[in-house]
Amino acid sequence: MSACFDCPRRCGAMRPETPGNGATLPGFCASPQLPVIARAGLHFWEEPVISGTRGSGTVFFAGCNLRCAFCQNYEISALHRGSVVSIARLKEIYRELIAQGAHNINLVTPTHYLRAILASLDEAPDVPVVYNSNGYESVESLKLLAGKVQIFLPDLKYCDDALAIRYSQAPHYFETATRAIDEMFRQTGPCEIGNDGLLKRGVVIRHLVLPGHLADSMKIIHYIKEHFHKGDVLFSLMRQYLPCGRILQGEFPELNRKLNFREIKRIENALFDSGIEDGFLQDGRAADAKFIPSFDGTGVMQG
Repeated sequence: MSACFDCPRRCGAMRPETPGNGATLPGFCASPQLPVIARAGLHFWEEPVISGTRGSGTVFFAGCNLRCAFCQNYEISALHRGSVVSIARLKEIYRELIAQGAHNINLVTPTHYLRAILASLDEAPDVPVVYNSNGYESVESLKLLAGKVQIFLPDLKYCDDALAIRYSQAPHYFETATRAIDEMFRQTGPCEIGNDGLLKRGVVIRHLVLPGHLADSMKIIHYIKEHFHKGDVLFSLMRQYLPCGRILQGEFPELNRKLNFREIKRIENALFDSGIEDGFLQDGRAADAKFIPSFDGTGVMQG
């Protein structure tokens, strides 16, 4: 066992291989070294260039190196629902998803299981690998993924550090995430979309609009516009926010509502006025709990 410095928190936790007797684990992520998985299956609600017609082969990992108060996956990110799997089983899950027709292998919230994921990708799958993260990544750790990941799908959650600290306990989030995204782009280069309309290589940057914080979202839009050239990355503006997680427990009451019509129109206009053309504007109807997967262990255990 060695100290873990894989994410930007660099907390140096001595993480055990498995959860053991169920005691609280050390480290900010409170996760073992072997991955805990809550669901593995075809997912049809990612961006069209990722979900395609047959679905993205998503592997939902439990735990997280952020503490987002509004997390839609709260029961796995904070409550750690899921089952521990071996590296060999993780490889089998990839093969099973591909056999079901998955266009890609989509690793959701993978950061704290970096070492296990590296081992699971020692032989490249027959489809692209998507690294689907919250953006709070270490450049040094990302460099270990070079050649193993073809598509990066990071969040860019905040520009304002005060918001990042308040809602996600993530100091220096913007600085950290933008450095990480630059490294992701360095590895993949500009987006490559095949004749089938699917992304083969590249970076898709996601931003979730929070109610009452449109000014921060507009700063994110401006940053993307100024920092990248046309064709470099895809930008996905997400309007799926609905109160979840600790918000439903009474924390941060200012976030206990969906976006209103005025906010939706303002952020739409800001995006259109920016001139960004490479990307996606999420339908407001996505703000519905029916689009949150059931973390019931589907596809995790053998047989």
